[in-house]
Amino acid sequence: MSDLRKIIIDDREVEVDPAMTLIQACEVAGVEIPRFCYHERLSIAGNCRMCLVEVVGGPPKPAASCAMQVKDLRPGPEGAPPVIKTNSPMVKKAREGVMEFLLINHPLDCPICDQGGECDLQDQAMAYGVDFSRYREPKRATEDLNLGPLVETHMTRCISCTRCVRFTTEVAGITTMGQTGRGEDSEITAYLGETLDSNLQGNIIDLCPVGALTSKPYAFTARPWELRKTESIDVMDALGSNIRIDAKGREVMRFLPRNHDGVNEEWISDKTRFVWDGLRRQRLDTPYIRENGKLRKAGWDEALSAAAAAMKGKKVAGLVGDLAPVEAAFALKQLIEGLGGDVECRTDGAKLPAGNRSAYVGTATIEDIDGADMILLVGTNPRDEAPVLNARIRKAWTRGAKVALIGEAVDLTYDYAHIGTGRDSLVEMAAMDHSDKQGVRGVVIVGQGALQEADGEAVLSQAMKAAEAAGAKLLVLHTAAGRVGAMDAGCVTEGGIVAALDGAEVIYNLGADEVEIAAGAFVIYQGSHGDRGAHRADVILPAAAYTEEQGLFVNTEGRPQLALRAGFAPGEAKENWAILRALSAELDATLPFDNLAALRRAMLAEVPHLAEIDAIPENEWNRLPLQKPARADFRNAIREFYLTNPIARASGLMAELSANAAARANAQIAAE
Repeated sequence: MSDLRKIIIDDREVEVDPAMTLIQACEVAGVEIPRFCYHERLSIAGNCRMCLVEVVGGPPKPAASCAMQVKDLRPGPEGAPPVIKTNSPMVKKAREGVMEFLLINHPLDCPICDQGGECDLQDQAMAYGVDFSRYREPKRATEDLNLGPLVETHMTRCISCTRCVRFTTEVAGITTMGQTGRGEDSEITAYLGETLDSNLQGNIIDLCPVGALTSKPYAFTARPWELRKTESIDVMDALGSNIRIDAKGREVMRFLPRNHDGVNEEWISDKTRFVWDGLRRQRLDTPYIRENGKLRKAGWDEALSAAAAAMKGKKVAGLVGDLAPVEAAFALKQLIEGLGGDVECRTDGAKLPAGNRSAYVGTATIEDIDGADMILLVGTNPRDEAPVLNARIRKAWTRGAKVALIGEAVDLTYDYAHIGTGRDSLVEMAAMDHSDKQGVRGVVIVGQGALQEADGEAVLSQAMKAAEAAGAKLLVLHTAAGRVGAMDAGCVTEGGIVAALDGAEVIYNLGADEVEIAAGAFVIYQGSHGDRGAHRADVILPAAAYTEEQGLFVNTEGRPQLALRAGFAPGEAKENWAILRALSAELDATLPFDNLAALRRAMLAEVPHLAEIDAIPENEWNRLPLQKPARADFRNAIREFYLTNPIARASGLMAELSANAAARANAQIAAE
C-alpha cells in the first residue's frame, strides 16, 4: 500500500494509485465530474474540456482532469498532499463557459430528438450550464452520414467528442470513421462515405453523449420514460451478455447492454441489440395438429391429448434446442427419461464429452483473456461466434498478447500468426515441447467448428494436451446459449444425436430448429417461432421466447445467469416448463413440481452449482485420453452471422443485414 499517494479533493483526503487520472481519483472520492469525451474503456482524447478542475498551487487556469495524472501533481507547502477543487468559482465559471461553447452550434432539437430524456448534454446543461447564450450568429449545419441500416445520424448535433471514432478504431477494429477539417469546418465523417462493416457498431449509439448517433430501427417509437425496464441475459450467442429489455405495453422496443466486467463489459453485438423485431414475426400463438398433411389450429387440451396419445408405449427421443433455458431442458429430461427414452442437446453433432466439465466448458474464464500473454484459437472465428469476446481478444492483443490461429484464415480485426488450417497443425503443436512457455499466461480457445465432425473428441483431446503442455487454460467457445446448461443438466446420450434418434418412433423437439429430422418419426415441436422445426412437426405446442419467461442460462465459461421475464407470450403460448408439466399429467407420469420454484429446487438437488448465480465453478482438470484426429481442414461453425436462430431468421432487419454482408463479400473490385 506504500505506493499509494495522498491527495485532497474538496477537503476530503483520499489515497489513490499515482497512475490514476484526476477524474478517476475524484470518482474514488465520490465526487462526480461532468464529461463528454472521456470514457473509461476508450483512450483519452481530452477535447471536450467539460471535466475541468482547479489544481491549487498549479497553473492559474483550470486543468482537464481526464488528461492529468495524480503523479503529475506537485506536493503542497512542506510536503503537504496536493489539493484539487471541483466546485470552486473558477471551476464553475469554466464549466459554464465550456457548456456555452458546446451549445453554440447545437440545434434546439430536444422535442424531436430520440436522445431526449437520456441525453448527457441535456443533463449536464441543466446541472452545469447557464440559462442564456451570448451567441447571436447563425448556427453551423452539416450533412448527415449514411452509416448503414442500424445507426441513424444527425451530425448537426455532433459536439466532436470522438467517442464513436475511438470505439470503432480501438474496440471494433475498423478504420471507417474519423474527423476531417479544422475549426468550424471540422466534422466527424466516414471514409469515402462507406457504411460501417462491423457487428459491434450499435455500441456507438450508447456511447454518443448527444443525439448525433441514434438507433435507426428504434427511431421515433418510444420515449425512455414510457418503457418498462427488465434485466436479462442475451441468448443470441453463448457469451451470456448482460442486457436490459425495454418494453412498451406487450412489445419489446429495444435491447441495451448492462455493464458486467466479467462477461461483456458494456458492449453487445448488433444481433443482440437489433433482433427484437424477430420477436414479433412468425410467432406460434396457438397449438396446431397435422391432419391429412396439413396443420390446423387446435385447443391446448386437444393438442396435449394428441401428443400424449402419440407418445404412449412408443420409443421416444427428446431434442433440446439452442435457446432453451436450463429449467426446460431439465423438465424435458425428467419427462422423456421417465418414459424410458433418450434426451440429447448436442444437436449439431458436437463431440462434447458428458460429465467432464473441464472438457465441455474448460478451465478459463472470459476475464482470463485480458491478462493473457498468448492466445491460441482452434477451429473458430470469434468475430462471428462471439463478437464481444473477439473485442476482448483484440484488447489483449493491443496490450501485447500474441494471438495464433489454427483453422480458416479470416479477418479477426487484429494480427495473428496463422499456424495452419488443418488438424495436423494442432497435432504438431500438441506434440511440441512447451517447457519454455511455463509461467506465460496462455488461453486456448476451441470453437464448435473443431468439434462438430466425427473426430471432434480427438481434436478436443489434442487441444487439451496442447493447453496442458504450455501451462495454458482452456476455453470451449460455444455457439448455443442453452448448450452448457443442458449439458450440466445431463441432457446427453451415449453416442450423441445419432444414437438418440436411432429407432425413435416419436421425437419431442424442444426448440431445436438447426437439425433436419428424417421422415418417418412422429414429431412434437415445442417452440416460439414457425421455423424449420415447426414445418416438420405433427403437433405444435407454442412456447414463450427468452424475453417472456424466467430462465437460467449458463454461458460459455460455465457461469449460471438469470434471465428475467420482460413480458408475456402472445396468444395462447405458454412457458416451456409449464407445457412439459401439463403434458406429463396427460401421460399419467406427472412431474413432481407445480411451479417454477419447485422445479428449481428439484434441479438444484441434482445440479447444485446452478444455485451459484453469476459465479463460475472451478472445474477439476480431467484431460481426455489422447486420440489422433483425421487429416482434414477445420471449418468454422457459423456461416451466416445474422441468421443463426429462429428469432434472428424471423427478423426483417437481420435479413437485410445478411443480404448487405453477402453483397459486400461479393463486391467487384475494379482493376487499376
